[in-house]
Amino acid sequence: MDMGNIADIDKNFKVQAKIEQQGIRFFDVLSKPFEIYGIYMDDGKFRRMPENVAENVNNGVLRLHANCAGGRVRFRTNSPYVAISAKMGSIGKMAHFPLTGSAGFDMYINDGNGETYERTFVPPFDIETGYESLVNFDNAVLRDITINFPLYSEVKELYVGIDQNAALEEPTPYIDKKPIVYYGSSITQGGCASRPGNCYQAYISRRFNCDYINLGFSGNARAEDTIAQYIKKLDMSVFVYDYDHNAPTIEHLEKTHEKMFETIRRENADLPVIIMSAPKWTLNDEWKKRRDIVEATYKNALAAGDKNVYFLSGTDLMRLCENNGTVDNCHPNDLGFVSMAKAVGDVIEKIWK
Repeated sequence: MDMGNIADIDKNFKVQAKIEQQGIRFFDVLSKPFEIYGIYMDDGKFRRMPENVAENVNNGVLRLHANCAGGRVRFRTNSPYVAISAKMGSIGKMAHFPLTGSAGFDMYINDGNGETYERTFVPPFDIETGYESLVNFDNAVLRDITINFPLYSEVKELYVGIDQNAALEEPTPYIDKKPIVYYGSSITQGGCASRPGNCYQAYISRRFNCDYINLGFSGNARAEDTIAQYIKKLDMSVFVYDYDHNAPTIEHLEKTHEKMFETIRRENADLPVIIMSAPKWTLNDEWKKRRDIVEATYKNALAAGDKNVYFLSGTDLMRLCENNGTVDNCHPNDLGFVSMAKAVGDVIEKIWK
């Protein structure tokens, strides 16, 4: 039996691709009072790092640095609805990754009772160059809005639509701390969260009301000297790194892991650094060797007198979900990201206390 389009028999699956709303006014998110976080604006383009740096790391990073993982726009409004109109470049479409995560935007609100998930701006299945979507609220109170950018797609332009008579104000700021910087593999970039707000860094951001920068580069995080030199100069409160999955060999991991730590540490003597092995619950001999190499960096730092370095093994990261936390025994599902967020967040809480 051919089901046809599920939206024809269940209206809850209907995706609005074109907005028809009287009295709506759109604003470019690059204008005030909107605030952009987690994005490096490179010649008017949404990027995660400068293009000239990315092209000197490797071709994969050059391509992926235009994916807007970790990007957010924040503002305050009492509009009874919020809409988006996104013009997009490359669209991440994968069999094992929800389109709402790879190419969708989602929205969180804070009306004074803490930041909570509201709705996802669901992209149409045939998305090619962007889409429009609108979310209605139950009332028109003044609230903080956070819209998370897609994890595996390029955003060229983004406009936010609100009622033409509604207030539009600067957002309530994050806590007064420098951003947390995360470096790593596809898992760091957010694969395969069902929506952007479910990557583990976003959970941590909401837990502490803090800013962050996502430097996850799917399949292409190999701790090259260029990326280490770039990261060491960033103004950050904590550095978290896990590129175990992307090290092509055990020998490569051994050659680069402690070297990257030392590069960051020489430039940032007091910076808290969280070192993580690949998020895996069950380890074969190869993954145990990789974990031991990563942990050796931590142990050597402790032996040298470093008091601001922390280690989380893959099993620590997946403890809440055990072997139920991935879509393919590699990339976390939402449960896996909750587990990672709890483990990393607990260490950050200890650091900041």
